[in-house]
Amino acid sequence: MPAAEAGLAAFDPRPIVDGLPGLPGVYRMIDAQGAVLYVGKARDLKKRVASYFSRGVGPRTAHMVARIAAIETTVTRSEAEALLLENNLIKTLAPRYNILFRDDKSYPYLKFTDHPFPRVAYYRGAVDRKAQYFGPYPNAWAVKDSIRQLQKLFRLRTCEDTVFNHRSRPCLLHQIQRCSAPCVQLIDAPGYAQDVDRAVRFLRGQTREVMAELETRMQALALELKFEQAAAVRDQLGSLSRVLHQQAVEATGGAAQDVDADIIAVAQEGGHACVNLAMVRGGRHLGDKPMFPLRAEEAGDAVEVAEAFLSQYYAEQVPPPVMVVNVELDTVAWQRLFAERDGARVSILRQPQAQRRRWLEMAEGNARLALARRLAEEGSQQARTRALIDVLALEPEDGDPARLRVECFDVSHTMGEATQASCVVYHGHAMQPKEYRRFNITDVEPGDDYAAMRQAVARRYSAVARGEGALPNLVLIDGGKGQVEMARQVFDELGLDAGVLVGVAKGEQRKVGLEELVFPDGRSPLSLGRDSQALMLVAQIRDEAHRFALTGMRARRARARNTSQVEDLEGIGPKRRQKLLARFGGLRGLRAASIDDIAQVDGVSRKLAERIYAQLHGQPSE
Repeated sequence: MPAAEAGLAAFDPRPIVDGLPGLPGVYRMIDAQGAVLYVGKARDLKKRVASYFSRGVGPRTAHMVARIAAIETTVTRSEAEALLLENNLIKTLAPRYNILFRDDKSYPYLKFTDHPFPRVAYYRGAVDRKAQYFGPYPNAWAVKDSIRQLQKLFRLRTCEDTVFNHRSRPCLLHQIQRCSAPCVQLIDAPGYAQDVDRAVRFLRGQTREVMAELETRMQALALELKFEQAAAVRDQLGSLSRVLHQQAVEATGGAAQDVDADIIAVAQEGGHACVNLAMVRGGRHLGDKPMFPLRAEEAGDAVEVAEAFLSQYYAEQVPPPVMVVNVELDTVAWQRLFAERDGARVSILRQPQAQRRRWLEMAEGNARLALARRLAEEGSQQARTRALIDVLALEPEDGDPARLRVECFDVSHTMGEATQASCVVYHGHAMQPKEYRRFNITDVEPGDDYAAMRQAVARRYSAVARGEGALPNLVLIDGGKGQVEMARQVFDELGLDAGVLVGVAKGEQRKVGLEELVFPDGRSPLSLGRDSQALMLVAQIRDEAHRFALTGMRARRARARNTSQVEDLEGIGPKRRQKLLARFGGLRGLRAASIDDIAQVDGVSRKLAERIYAQLHGQPSE
């Protein structure tokens, strides 16, 4: 019996389907254990749910239908509301048969700050109405490249306000003609505002107007015999022309000029999929961002992948006026949905012409390249996982290598200061940063790595011993016999299986590839050799644990040292300390402040300001 018919035999959907309204809403397919298999939206709930139980569904849908034990629905006022609810439920429930993309809300922006002399800056986070934002950009490199261009063309400042407020002479950026030095009044507010306005119009694609305005200004300065200023504008025009010529994918005219567009290309191979998002703003191609379904085996066909991407990505982002896609979407339905939800008039193009066609061809090529890289990487990573399972005779759940879970511990400190331990997680053939943990180590002798490792392992697995969570298939300990013995003692005390413990000891002369695996049961250390796929994976996980512990330790050490230095200032209580830090934005700003600046803080006299300055700079105070 086909899978779909088996599902019908076990579960009769007709009473539910007959009772559904022909209204927009969200439906949830649920299995016998109460787990949500799939969440979907519909313009007409009755028609959409009934379609799952008709003949001719694909094997993936049939596989899901065979497991359905119940169907729940929620009626919404519109299809746009259904889209938002569907996206929220997918994020919350992570259903088995939905195509899921990583929830990457934090896209980078280019920001002009709210200031008399606005600063151009790289920014991630929630936007507000005070500042002016451009983006989102596909990646950090695209933002930083745009900032470099704005510095070169319009000489805008990039320094923090705390630095800007305390400059007494121009910095190096002014000397290399990347900043007009508004901090020391080498340009007045109206002049700087004009540069900011030109930069904004440049980002919006109004390059011709900017160039025409600069040409007019250059000629006017020449007529006024201000030849040096005219030459500066001439150089600015030259730089602007070179930037535009270097932008190889710049719109050259016609309908593509000055457009904001997202180019969405789907590539598939061997059951895997990639969605490549190319962003065009103001007619300028900003770069690509390839994205992959989190569960490759649930990729579905190209239309399903594209629709899943549109519903999840644009739940957080306002769509641009133009979208170009390479799959046969119901463009009218999606245009109506965006108009209803965002009030945005979006044109979705399937067969673009001229420059937009070239953008789509580029996006398709980049999607294929990104997918090929991912498949090559996954093949290598899967081989490493399988090699590690074979070498250590590990038994992941259901015998599936993707279910192998490895946790790795490392300890980091500086001469015993700010000791911190890390625990990183490898699962599903990849590192899982969302599951990483750090442990601030306390009440141990500074520099006692054994005691620190014992504390970290005990804190991590005490909950497992209480029945909260499962023990991983493998626990790697960065260290030799001593560290592994500490972990073994903890496992024995907690009643856990110490057989999952393996130490990673540095080899002869600490050379990479010569590491040895150390076991808690007294077996001889195991040397796998430089070419071992298993050792490559162990080293990859160990190095990530080291990196995570080191960055956490450095941050903790910096916080401790900064707090300690401010707290150690004589004559400064909590209230004054808070006012000083608020006024100067932290210890760095306070160190850069002059005695006069410090004396302007409420509650700080001139004499106290001199004492504070002397203490911060290691000078004797009177």
